Amino acid sequence: MSGALTPNESVVLSVNGITKTIGSRSIVDTLSFDIHRGEVVGLLGPNGAGKTTTIRMIVGLIGMSKGDVIVRGHSIRNEFTKAIGHIGGIIENPEFYPYMSGLDNLKQYQRMSEGITKARIEEVVQLVGLQDAMHKKVRAYSLGMRQRLGIAQALLHEPSILILDEPTNGLDPAGIREMRDYLKKIAREEGIAVLVSSHLLSEMELMCSRVIVIQEGKLITERTIGEGRKEEDQVTLTFRVDEPQTALEALQHMDDVTVVSVQQERHEVTLHLKDEFVPSVIRILGNAGVLIYRIEEMKQTLEEDFLKWTGGGRIA
Repeated sequence: MSGALTPNESVVLSVNGITKTIGSRSIVDTLSFDIHRGEVVGLLGPNGAGKTTTIRMIVGLIGMSKGDVIVRGHSIRNEFTKAIGHIGGIIENPEFYPYMSGLDNLKQYQRMSEGITKARIEEVVQLVGLQDAMHKKVRAYSLGMRQRLGIAQALLHEPSILILDEPTNGLDPAGIREMRDYLKKIAREEGIAVLVSSHLLSEMELMCSRVIVIQEGKLITERTIGEGRKEEDQVTLTFRVDEPQTALEALQHMDDVTVVSVQQERHEVTLHLKDEFVPSVIRILGNAGVLIYRIEEMKQTLEEDFLKWTGGGRIA
């Protein structure tokens, strides 16, 4: 059927009030969120927030005390085989037979699963960029190549969602960038949802379209990357000018502009205002004879937001 998906149709995975209790302690506490088709979502939280426990419950590695996970309409609790068939995942490190080639490892997985064709193997190998390494033994693979082979294996049965727990652990900067690019490519070209847990917040900011932040097993916030931090299209801009004091005097009658700071020695004036007022500010400064050398937008990073959301908890 052609046409855009409705919001309900685009939901691949729903986490519905899942709880994990050990003794009197709740490791995860009534956690709920949705993951949609084709998006890369980051699961963030300080050490001990419950990220790995959450992922293990989603994929059925540990049981839930309460709640349920619905994958493409199927319950992990009551229809495990049907539900798990829509999930591909790498929890911790992918394991392979090191004395076999990458291709033979994928063929071994093919024998254990129904409906995986030779064409599908070729397709996923192309997708993760391992065409030239398929006939090499896995023991000769770099860590990054093993991670990509793990993703290829996880994609063989054409899942609706790919779940990765710390996929960049141990990778060098080039490997991390490769992983980021392949995950975004998979989401874009295959329409697969990706849920990824990582402690590298700068990478999550580049990789994800949305983040889910948990602390002490509870949902703290859900934010779209690049959005959600703006208040009615408000921006904070630093103007580097020749005469900061003249600039302040020229802008003093603008009620919709807030002066954040003035640094005379650096010739900088920082203002908080709506996007729509930026041209007016530039015009007023120009009419007052103020020379503008540079305008920079001051943005909070995901790390800064994370520390604000979690009260400064350790990043993990």
